[in-house]
Amino acid sequence: MLKKERYQAFIDHFSQNMPVAETELQYESPFQLLVAVVLSAQCTDKRINLVTPALFRDFPTPAHLAASHFDELFPYIKTVSYPNNKTKHLLGLGKMLVEDFGGEVPETVAELVKLPGVGRKTANVITSVVWNQPNMAVDTHVFRVSKRLGLVTLSAKTPLEVEKQLIRHIPKEYVHTAHHWLILHGRYTCLARRPKCEECTLTHFCRYFEKNFAKTTKNIDS
Repeated sequence: MLKKERYQAFIDHFSQNMPVAETELQYESPFQLLVAVVLSAQCTDKRINLVTPALFRDFPTPAHLAASHFDELFPYIKTVSYPNNKTKHLLGLGKMLVEDFGGEVPETVAELVKLPGVGRKTANVITSVVWNQPNMAVDTHVFRVSKRLGLVTLSAKTPLEVEKQLIRHIPKEYVHTAHHWLILHGRYTCLARRPKCEECTLTHFCRYFEKNFAKTTKNIDS
């Protein structure tokens, strides 16, 4: 199957079966989403959603974070991964938002990556989810699933390489939603160690399935 055909099959399938796809992080403002995404690095959305209600209640604005200190903030996020570093990141993030951005979350990737704890992936998430910009955040799910489906080349070794290939081939109007399609498919079906190929509805254009199961199935049928 040609790459163009794979992309079309990918878009057709999810457009029909999952037209609405959104982040599973719970938030009510760009600031809350930014904090949640920073906390979610190497941690589950489920865990973050347990932590953030109290955090957002007591630190509702960047100014509240900026005015806080380590010993006050740490207890709120001590159950997430790498809480020491993330506490420092949030304190620095709040201070920079207040001092450099007027207490508002910046709307560009270039500005967002200046914030403590914010890399390209996080910046792409914020600009995509909040402002529907055609940016593709590549986490472990997107990296894995896009390769297995054959949307990107196996030679793509970095998240940036995968991001560039996906952006090149996915129409702009679908990039925002396609990010969530790939994440959700990787989170619930195309698992890292034991992908649920027997339940998957994408096997008709999946390179991983073609390589590992299609020949076996063909031999059994014959």
